[in-house]
Amino acid sequence: MEPMGSIIKKMERVLYDKKPYRLTALKQLQEEELGDPFKILIGTILSSRTRDETTTKVVKTLFKRFKNAKELAEGNLEEIKQIIYSIGFYNVKAKRIIEVSQLIVKRFDGKVPNSIEKLLELPGVGRKTANCVLVYGFNKPTIPVDTHVHRISNRIGLVNTKTPEKTEIELNNIINKKYWLRLNNIFVMYGQNICLPMAPKCELCELKKMCKFYHANAKT
Repeated sequence: MEPMGSIIKKMERVLYDKKPYRLTALKQLQEEELGDPFKILIGTILSSRTRDETTTKVVKTLFKRFKNAKELAEGNLEEIKQIIYSIGFYNVKAKRIIEVSQLIVKRFDGKVPNSIEKLLELPGVGRKTANCVLVYGFNKPTIPVDTHVHRISNRIGLVNTKTPEKTEIELNNIINKKYWLRLNNIFVMYGQNICLPMAPKCELCELKKMCKFYHANAKT
């Protein structure tokens, strides 16, 4: 297997040297909000099954109106629905972010917990969301695995897994911890712009030699 440092460098070269692709919604939110864990948490919940561009706009509007967990916990459901209506499953997510905010205020004194065990106690927060909060909100090394990380890891032969949960376990076992903070952001950017689910831009990719998908489809 090619060293992870080399894989990341090749991805970065494609993304940054040849064309300046935009930051992911979470990376942009991290930079704009100085890594505020609460805003990272809410942004991650809202980002599920939603385009990054939409998530970024909605999160900015939401946090202009509600500054912290206490304000959002006391927010009006219908008003929040109106703010986030362009987000996928906005009805469910509006209720969810209020519930999460209320629990953070009640159980954690308004502060987002910084352990995966405590984060998983929040309603609707799974391992991917919890790990995103740890990486982007607390700068703690872990590997959030979404569809992009899962897909690319399997395509280039890092793992051979059926679910994101199993991919996370395998990546934790084989990847040096010094790369964990960078992995999600670079893999998600690569998955959004180069290694697409359908019709990936293999002509731009520098990882073709190790890519099972490319070799399986090279003649078609």
